[in-house]
This record gives sequence, C-alpha cells and structure tokens, in this order.
Amino acid sequence: MHEILTLQFGQQANYLGTHYWNTQESYFTYAGQEASPVDHDISFRAGIGADGHDTYTPRTLIYDLKGAFGTLRRENALYDVQSGGGRDGDGGGWGGATVPLRLPPVTPSRYQVALEQGGDLPTLTTETIRFWSDYNHLFYHPRSIVQLHEYEVQSQLMPFERWSAGEEFFGSLDREHDLLDRDLRPWLEECDQLQGMQVLTGWDDAWGGFAARYLERIADELGKGCRWVYGLSGAGRGLRERRGKAEAAVRSLVEFQGSASMVVPLHGCPGVLPRYVRVDAGSRWHTSALQAVLVESVSLPMRLRVAEAGRATFDAVEGALCNGGKRTVVSAGLSVDEGGGVDARADARVGNGVTNGCHREDDEDGLEELDIDFFPDFTLSPEPNSTRSRPRPHIFSTTTTLRSNTTSSSSLTASHRTHHSPIPFPTLPSFPQIFRFASQPQKLAIKARLETSTAVAGRLREMEDVVRRVVGVEEREALCEVLGAMKGEYEEGWSEEGEGWDDD
Repeated sequence: MHEILTLQFGQQANYLGTHYWNTQESYFTYAGQEASPVDHDISFRAGIGADGHDTYTPRTLIYDLKGAFGTLRRENALYDVQSGGGRDGDGGGWGGATVPLRLPPVTPSRYQVALEQGGDLPTLTTETIRFWSDYNHLFYHPRSIVQLHEYEVQSQLMPFERWSAGEEFFGSLDREHDLLDRDLRPWLEECDQLQGMQVLTGWDDAWGGFAARYLERIADELGKGCRWVYGLSGAGRGLRERRGKAEAAVRSLVEFQGSASMVVPLHGCPGVLPRYVRVDAGSRWHTSALQAVLVESVSLPMRLRVAEAGRATFDAVEGALCNGGKRTVVSAGLSVDEGGGVDARADARVGNGVTNGCHREDDEDGLEELDIDFFPDFTLSPEPNSTRSRPRPHIFSTTTTLRSNTTSSSSLTASHRTHHSPIPFPTLPSFPQIFRFASQPQKLAIKARLETSTAVAGRLREMEDVVRRVVGVEEREALCEVLGAMKGEYEEGWSEEGEGWDDD
C-alpha cells in the first residue's frame, strides 16, 4: 500500500499538521462522486469506532505539551476511551491498556461548535485562534494523541526552550516508557509496505533535541529508510534569542545526520515575501499555513493513486535529490497564483517553465526563481536574507510539484523532475487569508520545489559562522567538522568564481 506515517513534534508542527490534515480531508469523495486521484489509504487508517461503525483516521503521532491540545481529547465521537466503549476505542485493535486523560475543561471555539452542529462556520481571525485544535476538522485515533505532562505550554516557570532540555526529556521518557514500543510500533505494524516517514518538528528549540533523539532511536531500531524531516523555525525577538534559535537549529541539523534521509528547513515567515502574501509573523496559525502549502504540495505526488501520471515515491524523489544520500539538506521554494479553474492565465504563470512536459531553456536548466524561499537566515543580521546579494547558484537537481489546470504532463530527466497534478490547493474556511488575490479564489495554482544547489553550501557556511560565534570551545570543532563535510558535498568539483566545473 506504500503508507506514509507522519510524526508531529511541538506547537508549530501541530499548527502545520492541522492545516495539512484538513486539506487532505477535503479531497475525500463519497457515493455518487468521481473518485479522487489521491489514494487516501496511504495517509489514513481504517478502524472500528465505539459504536461499531467504520472509522478513517490519519496515520499520525501528535506530541505536544500539557495545555497545548485545547478542546482536542483522546476520546471523541468515534473512540470513547474514558468510558471504555468500542472495540477499536480500547486500543485501536492493537491490545494493551490505554491511559485516560483527565483534562481541565476548555471552552470550545465558536468555529468548533458550528462545525459539530453543521451550521455556518464563522470567519476565523488571529484573535479567535487559541490552540491548533480550534480549527481542526478531523477525528484522530486515541493513540495519535500523546500529551507530555511534565512541561506546560508557554510556561514562564519552566519553559521548554533549550535544545538540551528536549534531548534530556526524551531520554528520561524513553527510559521509563520505551516510546517507540509504546507509541510508534503499533502504527508500524499496521503498515503493509511503509513508503516513508515525514517528521514535522520545531528544530530551533527544545523540540529539536527531542526529535533528534527520537529519530536516532528509530534509526537504531529500523535501520535505513526514507525519513524526511521538515525543520520548522521562527523569528527571534532580539539578538540573544536569534542566537539561541540559530544554535539550536545547527545542533538539530548536525544530529539529524545519519538518522534522517532528508532535511528540509522551513522558516515560518521568510524575510522577503511577494506582494500577494501577507503573513502575521506572530501568529502560528498564519506561519504554519504558509509552511503547510509547501509540505502538502511536495508530498502530494507520493499520495496519488498508482495510475496517476504525476505519481512519485519517497524513494524516487529522495534518490534524485540527495546524490546517493550525500546531499541530505534540501532547500524549498514556492510560487502561488489564483487558479484551479478561476483564471487559466494564472495557471499558465505558475506553470511557466514547463509546457506539455518539456522544460523551456530560457535560463540555466530552464528553471525560474520561485517567489518564496523557505531556507532560514543564519547570519544573525536583522536584514532579510533575500535583500543581500548572493552568487547565482548552480542547481544539481530539483523535484517540482505543479498543481494547476494546465495541460502540462509530468516530466522526468536525470536532474529535474516535474510532477503535475490537476488538484489545486483548496483555501478552506480553516485556512487564513494569507494570499491576497483580487478574485479571492477558493482554489490556488501552486508550484512547489525541493532543490539541491550550491546555495545550500552558503547556508551551511553561515551555520559554521554561528558555531564559531556562539558555541563553546569544547564543542565547536566537532560541530564545524560535520558542517564542513556536509558543505563539501555541495561544493566539490564546482567553482563559483569560474561558474563551471573544475577539471583538476
């Protein structure tokens, strides 16, 4: 079946994950409707609920701190855990005891009340969003919800911020509970043929340390496999906080080596955005929505049915990008336009560079620059990274997801792959109005790209500078050695000065 299992660690990851799963649910079709090109079994599991009816819930593990889940509980209309009812509710058919969560009551949002009652949904705003569950559309299996009680969200007394705190916290929990055996193994045992894992995690705070050790345990238990990590970062409020976040992100990247097969850094609010994007940098609902468009789009080909022309697999995409596992850090870019049948000309603009499966050769490799670059800035400068002059990179390989109503077909070459899907991105009532187009379209044309290029070497060089400025002497050399080796994979044989390959 080629299942995909998603792991979500922390606030930013779960805000993103909520957008991601809401979008996937919108692709569901029912009796009398044309079948969706998406194979939902890849990301969803079938089960039996408390009332004996069939259920369909995401293949995901959601980790967060005490107080972060809002109105979302392990028990719900499908699985009545606390009352012990239901065959699948008492462990999802997996056996073993469940631990009921007795949570303080949280008043449901007006949006959730309207959703449950089937009424008109109120417009969401940054002021009305308190938790990521406030705009959640789905029911989750009880075993998807893992609340970590030792820390409380937004605690001033004991904040969950330091990278080492996350590392130590995972170690103590794993010694006590064996997290992989308790939380992950039941999901793995349900998969007929696991295609890969995608990990959504904060990486510039304590969640980076937690995720690094979790992935290390997975690698020890399962060996090699496709494990894509989306490292989510945000903006620091001052130089000291920016330094702390940069150091944590560097540690995460270094520790992910050997356990993650691919790492995609995603900043929540890139320094320079096109005029059609308006993101409130202080709202996780906003910043995660922008990240979710990228994650949902680049993973779409891996969730299509076998007969779909734009289908891909984790293994094939990773193999094309990572040069045999040597270039594991991948940059991400995005362009958005009104489309999906709203404006054919807008679809054509997003499809620029690919026509009927053939790349135009207007510039190097026939690739145009996308509007949004998600790679975080590690210069510790208040100046947005995109305003500084950078040398034009040499592009080693790309994989592009094109979502529009153009007639483009999928195109595969040795270095550049384009996977076309006629499924535009839906702007659901739960999705913030971060894209400002005159027509206010309900569906958007998307061009999302993952790329390996010499530009990654420049970002790794910035990370080395962070280490030399921030990290203590006892650790500095080891971190710089790893970063230097990684950087070499994006520089070897290529000369920026001569803009060509060295023959020596």
